[in-house]
Amino acid sequence: MNKPVRRVAIFCGLLILALLGRANWVQFAQNDKLSNDTHNRRVQIEAFSHPRGDIIVGGKSITGSKASDTGSDGEYSDFKYKRLFKQGPMYAPITGYFSQAQGRTFLEGVENGILSGTDDRLFLRRTVDMLTGKKRRGGDVVTTIDAKAQQAAYKGLTDLGAPGAVVALDPRSGKILALASTPSYDPSVFAGISSKEGKEYQKLLKDKSKPLNNRALRETYPPGSTFKILTAAAALEHGTIKDIDEPTGAKAPYKLPQSSTRIGNDVAGPCDKASLKVGMQWSCNNVFLDTAWKVGKDDMRETAEKFGFNEEQFVPVRAVASAYPEELDQPQTALTGMGQGSVTSTPLQMAMVTAGIANNGKLMKPYLVDELRGPDLSTIEKNEPQEMSQAVSEDTAHKVQAMMENTVEKGTASGAKIGGGTVVGGKTGTAQHGANVRDERPYAWFVSYAKDDDGGSPVAVAVFVDPKDMNIPREQIAGGRLGSPIAKSVMEAVLKEK
Repeated sequence: MNKPVRRVAIFCGLLILALLGRANWVQFAQNDKLSNDTHNRRVQIEAFSHPRGDIIVGGKSITGSKASDTGSDGEYSDFKYKRLFKQGPMYAPITGYFSQAQGRTFLEGVENGILSGTDDRLFLRRTVDMLTGKKRRGGDVVTTIDAKAQQAAYKGLTDLGAPGAVVALDPRSGKILALASTPSYDPSVFAGISSKEGKEYQKLLKDKSKPLNNRALRETYPPGSTFKILTAAAALEHGTIKDIDEPTGAKAPYKLPQSSTRIGNDVAGPCDKASLKVGMQWSCNNVFLDTAWKVGKDDMRETAEKFGFNEEQFVPVRAVASAYPEELDQPQTALTGMGQGSVTSTPLQMAMVTAGIANNGKLMKPYLVDELRGPDLSTIEKNEPQEMSQAVSEDTAHKVQAMMENTVEKGTASGAKIGGGTVVGGKTGTAQHGANVRDERPYAWFVSYAKDDDGGSPVAVAVFVDPKDMNIPREQIAGGRLGSPIAKSVMEAVLKEK
């Protein structure tokens, strides 16, 4: 071989090696990046080429797949199937959406690998299906949701006709039994890629009531007087108060430390210098303002963080962090005692606080997925309860329980009473908000738990209501009036199931 030909051969060989190297780089090193690229239409076509696995509630699927219609403009020609959601608005805060045009959210997004059949744990099944000529199938996501509790939560909110959220937990395990948010939306109406469905999605985006927002997990609000159960727990845990029946000496109205501002009470109860127990019974602001100030910002924050504040929660859907700030002066610290000032919370977080108290101080990690199943119904992953923290001692929890149960029996939370001797603990809340609180209608909160015959608590509930558009006088906005009937119906649904 002469010299010029040899050079050409070497050059061609190098080009082939470079091509092979690049092909391997693209196939392996960049595989995940390219597979998840939103502009990779082949991946999208593959994702919608077969029926998707289902999300399960109470043994029944709340999702499905159906053949896409082919529009006159051919918009559906590449995508064979689209997602179907059963009772979509009720379950949207749990499922999220899976849309040919808008992507995926919540469980549809977090558990996409199982539902689409692409999860690495399904590799063997995919290989067998490929060799036998079967089409790829997705697995199922079995949730912890109690169908009747979810229905009670959603119905309670929609009957009010106000924005709101409900979260119910099993305090013993951390299972999420209900997770509702209103106003809601039907993910089926924009599951496809047609221009009509695109307009439906844009309509939801522009809706001033924000139906796409997940108020249970993704929005925080001042928790108002429901936070008083945490203030009481902090005071007892750190020894600021030892006897819940001893007068606190907190005067009503209460003058904030280092301030001329005086804060009164919303109820005409015996609040002046009242004990912690009486203060809880009548929701006396003066008692809990004074208590938080005496506990101090650091010990208050330490207790709040043991219940989950200042940390995002993954259930596995992400929930934003509730906040108990670090930099607080003395008046601000006092205001946190009644759930005002700089403290904010998601409904999930207040359900966690209530569940931790009901479970004798032990906080279990909240979770929404009970089991992941393969296409053949085999178990791929089974979630087990995990302890998140011993938020407070058993003794502290028992004292807070006694106060909450007294508040239901003889105080402002009586709307949560359940017949048949069922023991219920609860706390009302009304939270001021906005730059000018006189111009904004307050939020209404209610938290509660119920005990079964052996003294354990199978359910704890947090209810949040934003009554801004409700046709009721401002003075009728209260957690006991608006939230307790919903909490009661959710607790009854769970107790009946048990």
